[in-house]
Amino acid sequence: MTPRTTRAPFSIGDTQVAPGTRASVPLPVSALPDHTPINLRVEVIHGKRPGPTMFVSAAVHGDEVIGVEIVRRLLRTPQLENLRGTLLVVPVVNSFGFLARSRYLPDRRDLNRCFPGSSKGSLGSRLAHIFLHEVVLRCDFGIDLHSAAEHRTNLPQIRVTPGDTTTARMARAFGAPVILTSPLRDGSLRGEAAERGTPILLYEAGEGLRFDEFAVRVGVAGILRVMRDQDMLAAKGIAKARAPSLICRSSTWLRAPVGGLLRTFRAEGDIVEAGEVLAAVSDPSGDTETELTAPDAGILIGRAVLPVVNEGDAVFHLAALSPKADEDTVDALTAQLEADPLFDEDEII
Repeated sequence: MTPRTTRAPFSIGDTQVAPGTRASVPLPVSALPDHTPINLRVEVIHGKRPGPTMFVSAAVHGDEVIGVEIVRRLLRTPQLENLRGTLLVVPVVNSFGFLARSRYLPDRRDLNRCFPGSSKGSLGSRLAHIFLHEVVLRCDFGIDLHSAAEHRTNLPQIRVTPGDTTTARMARAFGAPVILTSPLRDGSLRGEAAERGTPILLYEAGEGLRFDEFAVRVGVAGILRVMRDQDMLAAKGIAKARAPSLICRSSTWLRAPVGGLLRTFRAEGDIVEAGEVLAAVSDPSGDTETELTAPDAGILIGRAVLPVVNEGDAVFHLAALSPKADEDTVDALTAQLEADPLFDEDEII
C-alpha cells in the first residue's frame, strides 16, 4: 500500500504554518519615531491539498481602504476552508500611509515606485524589498488591489499587462465590468514581479479613503472566481459574472475647459455618445457656463469628485470600447487589448 503523502508546512518569517491551518504572521519592517513597531502582517492560509500559491495585497497606497475591506471579507469567506494550495493575504502593505490617511510614505515617496527595493535603502525601498521577497516572489501569481488617486473615483476595472495571456485569462475569470491594458512601469510592483516571472492582476475601483459597496463586492467575487479558475477552490458557491467584461482598447482624460464650479451630468459606468454633454463649469456668480462634451463614444471609467476645478483639471476618464471578439478565448481577449496604454493614476495631473 502506497503511504499517503502529507504537505509540508509553509514557512514564513519565524512561523511554520501546518497544512489545513491559518496563521497571522508579522514581518518586522521598522518602527515609528516613538518606537512603536511597524510590521508587514501576512495572513497565511495553507490548504491541506496541494495547489498554487497566490497572494492578495491591499493598501500599497495607504489611502486605498477599499482593498482593505475586500481582503477583510475575503478572509471570512467559508470557501477558504477547502482551499487547495496556499493563500497569502496582506491587508495593509503601506502601514505608514494607512495610519496617516495618506497615499504616500512619510517622505512622500510612492511605494509603488520603490521596487525592487533594498534592505539598506530608504524606508520605501526597505518595505518594498521585504514585501517582494517574503511574499510576492514566493507566489505563482497575485492580485493587487487599488483605488483612484486623490479626489477621483474609478469604475471597478481590471488592468492587465499588454500581451500577457496569463493575466488576460485571470482578468476574464475575475469578471469586473471593464478590462483595460496598462503598461508595466519602472519601479512598480507589477513591473518588477513580471520581470521575475510572477504575473499580477491589478484591480482598480472606487475612491481613496472611501468605501464603495459595489466596488467591494465586485472585488471579493472576482478574487474568488480567479481562485476557482486556478483550481484553488471548488466551483460550488462561487457564481459566475452575470455579464462578460467590456474590453477597452484605449482611453483619454477629458479636462475642464475653464475653471469654476463643476456640475457633472453623467457618472462612472455610463456609456456615452460623441457630442453628449457630460458636465458644465460655471463661475461662482452664475454669469457664464461652459459645457464639457464627449469627443467620442465610449464608457466613463473614472471621474473627478471635487466640484471646484481649475482649467485643465482631469474631469472624466473616457475609454473606447473594443468590438466584441468572434471567439470567447484568451487569445481573442489578448488581441483586443493590444492598443494604446493607460496612464497610471499619479500621472493624471
